Amino acid sequence: MMGKWLLGQFYLFLIFLVYVYVCDSQEQPLNTYTISSFSYAETVIRPYEWRYIRVELPPWFSSMSLALESNADTDLREVNNGSSLPMICFREGSPPLPDVYNTSVTGLVMEYISNYSFVVSQSLQNFEKCHPMQKNIWLRVTNEQISPGTWFFGLFNGIGPVRTQSKMINRGSEYSFSGNISVEGCMTSTMLGQFCNQTVNVLSCSESYNLTGTGLENGFYKGMKNNAIACRNANGIVCHEGGPNTYSLDVMGIVDEIFVAVTNLTFNETKPSNATGSLSLMCYARHGSMPLKTDYDFSVDISKAPLVINFPKAGRWYITVQPIDNSNKSETVQSSSFKACYLLVWQVNQCPLDKAGLNCTFERHILQTVLRKNPSVPFESNYMPITQEVLSNSNEFPLEPFLSNFSTGGSGEGAWTFFLLDIPYGATGGNIHIHLSAKSKINYELYARYGGLPSLHSWDYFYANNTSSSNGSMFFKLYDSNEDIISFYMLYVRGGTWSFGLRQINPADSTGKTDISLSLERCPQKCSSHGTCKSVLDTSGLMLYSYCDCDRDHGGFDCSVELVSHQGHIKQSIFLIASNAAAVLPAYWALRNKAFAEWVLYMSSGMASALYHSCDVGTWCILTFHVLQFLDFWLSFMAVVSTFVYLSTISEVSKRTIHTVLAIVTALLAETGPTRPKNIGYVIGLGTLGLLVGWGLEFCARNRTFSFPREFHLNLLIRWEIIKEWFHNIIKTIIKRFRWGFIIAGFATLAMAAISWKMESTESYWIWHSLWHISIYTSSFLFLCSKANVTTCENERLSDGSYELTRQNSYNGGEQRLER
Repeated sequence: MMGKWLLGQFYLFLIFLVYVYVCDSQEQPLNTYTISSFSYAETVIRPYEWRYIRVELPPWFSSMSLALESNADTDLREVNNGSSLPMICFREGSPPLPDVYNTSVTGLVMEYISNYSFVVSQSLQNFEKCHPMQKNIWLRVTNEQISPGTWFFGLFNGIGPVRTQSKMINRGSEYSFSGNISVEGCMTSTMLGQFCNQTVNVLSCSESYNLTGTGLENGFYKGMKNNAIACRNANGIVCHEGGPNTYSLDVMGIVDEIFVAVTNLTFNETKPSNATGSLSLMCYARHGSMPLKTDYDFSVDISKAPLVINFPKAGRWYITVQPIDNSNKSETVQSSSFKACYLLVWQVNQCPLDKAGLNCTFERHILQTVLRKNPSVPFESNYMPITQEVLSNSNEFPLEPFLSNFSTGGSGEGAWTFFLLDIPYGATGGNIHIHLSAKSKINYELYARYGGLPSLHSWDYFYANNTSSSNGSMFFKLYDSNEDIISFYMLYVRGGTWSFGLRQINPADSTGKTDISLSLERCPQKCSSHGTCKSVLDTSGLMLYSYCDCDRDHGGFDCSVELVSHQGHIKQSIFLIASNAAAVLPAYWALRNKAFAEWVLYMSSGMASALYHSCDVGTWCILTFHVLQFLDFWLSFMAVVSTFVYLSTISEVSKRTIHTVLAIVTALLAETGPTRPKNIGYVIGLGTLGLLVGWGLEFCARNRTFSFPREFHLNLLIRWEIIKEWFHNIIKTIIKRFRWGFIIAGFATLAMAAISWKMESTESYWIWHSLWHISIYTSSFLFLCSKANVTTCENERLSDGSYELTRQNSYNGGEQRLER
């Protein structure tokens, strides 16, 4: 029986192993592998702070998994203000910036993030999506949903102009997050898709192909023959039944056109291409990701017309060719009796290096990077044409010598001039600044595009006039716009090649010289002279991005938003600084009763707080902000605990010992996290502990001469009477020790201080914190006054066996000896 039982257990163990293997193989296909995996330890995000998470997705990735855990508890039914909401934002290519404008909260989707959040109709390079933060986030997005490249996830704890404002304390709730991000990739470059089970044929141009004789050539392509690369599928004529065939084509650099066509097309291997009837051959193209039936960039019935992509983006293009049965409501041909055979040919048209446009008639100029001599922050540079006519130390150059000849414009779109520049990938998170100035009216329209040449139909940002521009975009900021000056920024641009096209409609309208400057700057407008530009690393430590740290009166991403007026600044300064005069109350009481140590402590606390708030509001900083903040909180903590300790009547030696210990502990609190709300409880607890220790020492001193009877009372009534009398004496002593009216008033003002602390917000901080100053110093004064001027007695045995009554004054420690 034992042998059968062991055999049964062995079989169960084998079944368990098979089950685990099958489940594991379903979670991770055998033809995939882990490209990268990052684990993020628990990170705390305080109010109006943020963190960026950077993820690299190579072209051969199959899926990305993101798992985040946080203690943020957001109830969408109770959300009234999106600006104070903990949220997660994502963007392709560069970090998200959700508070450029007040209207940017339109990018906030009031639903939790999911895999479907990445299915968008617009490029996330120029737009972003934000979702409320939730406790648990688990995503798995595939290469069919998002394109390869660099993706950024931003975790924000509140947005708006106050996010960059310099503040002493940020009021609000904090939350923490931790998680893991992993990227899976395909083992081979010819297998892609969510499970790496879709074959992709690489279109490489190993041999040139002459379009002559195919019926596809025309005069234009013949004129481009010296600058065009024509190729055909190396596998020759291919045939497939019903299902699609997917191809990949790598476009190296900036080109002007991609041309894709099929020749020798047959259906069922018998029907000629000019009599396809109800059958057609659809072609879908998508940049960066595999095209889906409902998500693609271009589509055409390639059996009737070739696929032409004007000004395509550089990088990898995916092309899917699929037979379609038009008689069956465009359903895919599934029957094996239908078979499409064709020869795929393509042509990449590229103008000479100094020319651009479909006719290669426009000028194209490469701009070189000129690093600034003494940049305030890294990665600041200017972009100048590669020519000897322009000085390298100049920030701008004249535009007219580089313009295209207007007579060669051809169509009514005017004359275009293109400028190409390269943004280092390490400078992602910088801003491109474009500035045009002229002595007369500027007659240019400017279009910008990433990875390809811009046109009237394809651009990322544009400026036509002061009423027609990309000013509604989240990452386009127009500063100056009039007849002779144009100045705007493209915010947080992604690294790579950018193209700028200047369109001149009528040269007769422009009669003066026009200067243009293109530069890469870390902070727009140098933070509008109301802040400092700071550079920090993202959570991976691999990318440097910059932001403006504004002063106390301004906010916004460029410190251009005035949050506090000049009159408001004066009013806030008076309230925050003058409210510390309440420290005179406890200091005067301590000096009058010759408590010199407490007097120095109260006066120092009030002065340190006044100096700290003087620096905080931008009036005057005698020391660095960190030193002043430490002194303010440390001396405030010590003033509170010293008030508690002083309520006990102990010797100066014991009091100095307790003060030393509490000074060390409160200094650690003030250094490691002065603004934490938990510190209030810690300080109150330390003060209470100091008071209890003082009372304990006092109790031991009062009863050290008491002798207990040697006989042990077995009578419980006698023992109970002794205990009752003991407690009665303690309560009587406590009642006589304090003036209870001051105690009640002290707790009332302490409650007012707690209410003021709770009511503080970013907008009303100045008034409630001033009331907090007054309440906390007033409560200290009232607690000091509550110590009654009574004598405490203790019995001391003399050397001859008699007793001596020692009367101690509770204020000054004076003694009177009475013999009996």
